[in-house]
Amino acid sequence: MRAMSAYGVERCMCVMQSGTQMVKLKAGSKGLVRLFYLDEHRSCIRWRPSRKSERAKITIDSLYKVTEGRQSDIFHRHAEGSFDPACCFTVYHGNHMESLDLVTSNPEEARTWVTGLRYLMAGISDEDSLAKRQRTHDQYPFKTNTHTHILLTTVPSTHTHTHTHSHGCVLNLCVCRWMKQTFEEADKNGDGLLNMEEIYQLLHKMNVNLPRRKVKHMFQEADSDDQQGTLTFEEFSVFYKMMSLRRDLYLLLMGYSDRKDHLTADELANFLRNEQKMMNVTTEYCLDVIDKFELSEENKQKGILGIEGFTSFMRSPTCDVFNPEHHEVNQDMDQPLSSYYISSSHNTYLTGDQLLSHSKTDMYAWVLQAGCRCVEVDCWDGPDGEPMVQHGYTLTSKITFKSVIETIDKYAFINNRYPVILSIENHCCIQQQKKIAQYLRKILGDKLDLGETFHRDSKQLPSPHCLQGKILIKGKRLPLYLSIDVEEGEVSDDDSADEIEDDFKLKNSNVSCNRSKSCSDMQLNPFHTYISVMAGDWCEGLSINQCVLAASETGTPGNVLSFSETRAQQLVNHRAERFLCFNQRQLSRIYPSAYRIDSSNFNPQLYWNVGCQLVALNYQTEGRMMQLNRAKFMVNGGCGYALKPPPMCKGSFNPFCDDPLPAYPNKQLVLKIISGQQLPKPPDSMLGDRGEIIDPFVEVEIIGLPVDCCKGQTRVVDDNGFNPVWEENLSFTLHMAEVALVRFLVWDHDPIGRDFVGQRTVAFGSLMPGYRHVYLEGLTEASIFIHVSVHDIYGKVGTLHCSDITLHYITPVSGIFNIV
Repeated sequence: MRAMSAYGVERCMCVMQSGTQMVKLKAGSKGLVRLFYLDEHRSCIRWRPSRKSERAKITIDSLYKVTEGRQSDIFHRHAEGSFDPACCFTVYHGNHMESLDLVTSNPEEARTWVTGLRYLMAGISDEDSLAKRQRTHDQYPFKTNTHTHILLTTVPSTHTHTHTHSHGCVLNLCVCRWMKQTFEEADKNGDGLLNMEEIYQLLHKMNVNLPRRKVKHMFQEADSDDQQGTLTFEEFSVFYKMMSLRRDLYLLLMGYSDRKDHLTADELANFLRNEQKMMNVTTEYCLDVIDKFELSEENKQKGILGIEGFTSFMRSPTCDVFNPEHHEVNQDMDQPLSSYYISSSHNTYLTGDQLLSHSKTDMYAWVLQAGCRCVEVDCWDGPDGEPMVQHGYTLTSKITFKSVIETIDKYAFINNRYPVILSIENHCCIQQQKKIAQYLRKILGDKLDLGETFHRDSKQLPSPHCLQGKILIKGKRLPLYLSIDVEEGEVSDDDSADEIEDDFKLKNSNVSCNRSKSCSDMQLNPFHTYISVMAGDWCEGLSINQCVLAASETGTPGNVLSFSETRAQQLVNHRAERFLCFNQRQLSRIYPSAYRIDSSNFNPQLYWNVGCQLVALNYQTEGRMMQLNRAKFMVNGGCGYALKPPPMCKGSFNPFCDDPLPAYPNKQLVLKIISGQQLPKPPDSMLGDRGEIIDPFVEVEIIGLPVDCCKGQTRVVDDNGFNPVWEENLSFTLHMAEVALVRFLVWDHDPIGRDFVGQRTVAFGSLMPGYRHVYLEGLTEASIFIHVSVHDIYGKVGTLHCSDITLHYITPVSGIFNIV
């Protein structure tokens, strides 16, 4: 989105708030003419008339994206309509990416709404700031709230000093916008003034529990005009700044400023080198920081950074806990595919549960743009010889195979060029398989042609770099005894809904493979005549353990083993080392059990620990497991490929023993949990903003090898969600830090339990050293302030050996840093 002038933005807002009559399209019915408008707070889209009355709205925070033209499923179903594409646009919103499909009377109206909505979604008018900060849809596709102050000014990386195009005025614009909205919401009678009672109500809503005497004192200091007893917006801004003064940051500033209330450029450089572990810090760089973040023009002229500017800098992306260099691809992409974790989706087409939900091509567009590199296509015979994609033997809706492949072709390589794998579950008759082959060749074309990159005699899989822009087909062959022009024949399926039937058989057959889906053997290969990629007969009659052994000894690198989570767990529990060795040369795919009718997800870490590459999750189900998945792949720019640690690519070890890698140093992670900022009430609070002020505490969880999994937590701070202070240290020892995820959770203590407030999950390799803010995923403003340090531990646990490589804390492969 190009930067817009203030006039251009306000013009869009005025048109949208005035309202525009549009046609709302719905599946299976004619369009409805409705008046759509933006509410006065610019926080939601509303329409009328509607039987839903108050519920007829879509919040800006819930928007995922806005597309122009007739691209959605709904528009395709209304193909007979003579709608001008320039008048059409679609708003995607909600956790299941529902679509609102609208048609305006002229192209100008459509363009105004598309431009205005994209501006509101970004929260800023600076495209460079938005691109630099990946805290929106790319990183958190389900949680689309903008972090107003985070999506702001960016300064150079902690490793190099390349200048950015962000400006401090953007910071002021967004903070003012947030404060203006807060002020208007608190102004109950709409007179443009806040009295003392309205201030008390606002503080309660913001989880602030200050003594009334202190609130009254700050109120009186801010109330500087003749309107005694009330605050204008400008006065409220002064009041808010007084209330928001960060004692922790003020003490930190004074510690490096010789007890002054500001930092010189040299003092700032000293702080950045000693605490933030930045290299090659120059005076010019520090002056640039002051120019971007300092609010006082007088201080800018003097070249000093006051407490407000220092606070803005510390809350910027530069001081986020996540390594900013990891927003881009930063790992070696020339290793074989088997050396990477690959972001994978299960039943990609479904928007909800496995029994009744809708199938949509939009889901393929969404997951591919979110970084997923392996999508599933379940093919079934359809009417008029047209193969369909659906979840078999259920009441889920159907979409055409052709439309799915067209969508994949369009969106596969928009955000990155690394290869996409189509996991095809094939239930079609031979004739419709031929139709599938025709569509694949016609639509995907050269994307299927691997040339000399990979063939049957290859000794190892090609690399993601070599396969850029290519689409790989993973599926099963027909039995070898069938000829190429056969008209009928039994087709083995991959992971259909027959697991429950298999369970009954397996209880009476000594856990045999028998070509059932529990241990499916497929091949990753260039596309041939039609989907007949490999015969799975070679493991006929073998146990699951024997299948893995046989595959690792006799299978080619292109053979892929596919397991349900229950079968894979048997291997993990009883043959972990052998499974890990198999995954060093070939790919394995793990998918959710058919019993997960609600589309819930298993814990992917269990299978990552043994090197499984294609751990397929239900992307449509937001929650803990998808949060772990996002964190896993954000370490390499969210491109869908994350390099496995070296011990998982060569050699052998037991991930379940107490000391899995005795020759490697352990890591000690020390986190000082300092404070919290603007922590909201729990999302499930029955009374909402009127509920009691929260009693927060922080829990840190390590997810990795079993020996490394542990938790630690702070004490509870009573009645303070606005600026609680903990000042507590938590220490963790990690035996294989490269696979570990660090999960920060904030809870509200309750006498009968605890209520979830928010979380942020970060890969250990993406943690930044020093003083950092951890912004809670999907929550505006809410954060915790911490200090991060990591040490190598050699020999016996407890003996620290900190080398002189402190300033070289990021290694090319693992991203581990060492801090004295």
